[in-house]
Parts: sequence; C-alpha cells; structure tokens
Amino acid sequence: MDHTAAFTAERPRLVRLATRVLNDPVEAEDVVQQSWLRLDRSDAEIDNLPGWLTTVTTRLCLDRLRAKVPVPEEPVDTADPTTDPAEDAALADTVGLALQVVLDRLSPNERVAFVLHDSFGFEFPMIAELLGTTPVAARKLASRARAKVTQPAAEDRLADWEVVDAFLAASRGGDFARLLELLAPDAVVAGDEAAVATGTPALLKGQQAVAEMFNGAAQSALPVYVGERPGAAWFLRGEAKVAFDFTITDGRVSRIDFRADPAVLADVQRRAGDQVR
Repeated sequence: MDHTAAFTAERPRLVRLATRVLNDPVEAEDVVQQSWLRLDRSDAEIDNLPGWLTTVTTRLCLDRLRAKVPVPEEPVDTADPTTDPAEDAALADTVGLALQVVLDRLSPNERVAFVLHDSFGFEFPMIAELLGTTPVAARKLASRARAKVTQPAAEDRLADWEVVDAFLAASRGGDFARLLELLAPDAVVAGDEAAVATGTPALLKGQQAVAEMFNGAAQSALPVYVGERPGAAWFLRGEAKVAFDFTITDGRVSRIDFRADPAVLADVQRRAGDQVR
C-alpha cells in the first residue's frame, strides 16, 4: 500500500516532535526519514497511520537519547494516583526554548513524556504505552520534567552578592518589576530596636509591600559585608549607621533585616561593587 501522500502530510508534525525531543533539527530529520523507511517496508495494514508514525518516531528518538545517556532512568513512584490539576497546564508556547535550556537535566523518559503531553497534547495512557510504563508513572515523569524546566538549576542562579547588588540597582532605578522578580513571595523586612529608632519599619511582610518600600529608595546604600554575608549599609561621614542584612534563599531575597545595633555595625565591612549580570 502506498502511504507516500499520508506520510508527506504528517511529516512536518513528526519533524517538530523529533526536533523538540532531540533538540537537534538534523538528527530529527534523520529519525523521521527512518520512520518513513520503516513504513515503506511494512506490509501490515495500518488503521491509524498518524498514531503509528508518532509511535515509531518517538521510539526512534528514545533509542537515540538512551544511547547518548546510558544510565538508568530515575525511579518513578506510582503508588499515589492523585494528581494536581495545575500539572496539566500546557507549556506549548515555551517548551522549545525551555528544552534548549534544560536539555541535559531531563532523562529520556522525562523529555518524551513532557514534550508529548505539554507540547503536543497526547494523553498519558498513550504516552505510557510508548514508554512501557503506567499512566500514573507517565504523568509523574511529565510533572518532574516540568519542574526542571520551570525552576532554574542551582548553577543558573545568581550568587548571593549578585542578588543583593541587583536588588539595590533595581531599588535605586525604580525598577518595580525587577524588585518583584528578585523577592520571594513571602519576603519580610524587619528592624531591630536601634534601627526602628532611626525610622525603619519594625516589620513589613509580603513581596508587594517590600517592593513598594524599596522602589526608588536605597539611593545612598553602599555594598558591604554584614559578618560574612553580602549586604548593604547607609553611611554617614564614613561610618555605617544602618546595615541592610539580606537573607537569600534559592536565588531570591527572602528577608532584609535593618540592623543598627553597634555590635552589628562594628562587624560591617565595605566591599567593592561588582557588575551584575
């Protein structure tokens, strides 16, 4: 049976799928060509040609991925069938760019489950059949891949001093959006007794409130070390008067303590400002 016309119609979709899984357009073209050769040599009656081609192309991609990464897949817990509806939020518009960034962090099965579901809308039972696993396990693979895509790896995060300096730069420049980006959702500002006496707030909670406080502020704050931590301080005649003691968690500002206790200020040391990326 001549499937040439049907394959030609499906070919662009298969190339897109293989390219996103393999992250290599040339290799994707080769895989799709192999799919055609298998189809051309097959004498079997194929009721669902698009599905057959998707299966063959996906499995060829998996073979190539596993050849490049000859390590066991991480175990997937299949005991809990409950799912979070938020896991099904499609990332089709961003998956291509995201996979470029996190390609090396996804195992072959994670990558296939993620691309097929989030980018092409395949249901988990079919993905499970392709991967030789259960629908629950396929869902967990996609969820784990999604987490890696949407959360930067530790090596991608700014260093603590870079976060502090970026925060101060955004504060001085009135870059409210950048302030929000650098602040954790539950960020807190607090002041010790001596700092409160100078006019700093005793307590301020929440990303929005902290960003509003710092937006356009910190004009005269200078980079310092508070103990061994990168921070900032307000100086008067060369003497530190209030230290901004930053707590950085997972690359974001989770807490800023205004500290004016003399014992703390005695441990404040100026540091050279560094160029922030």
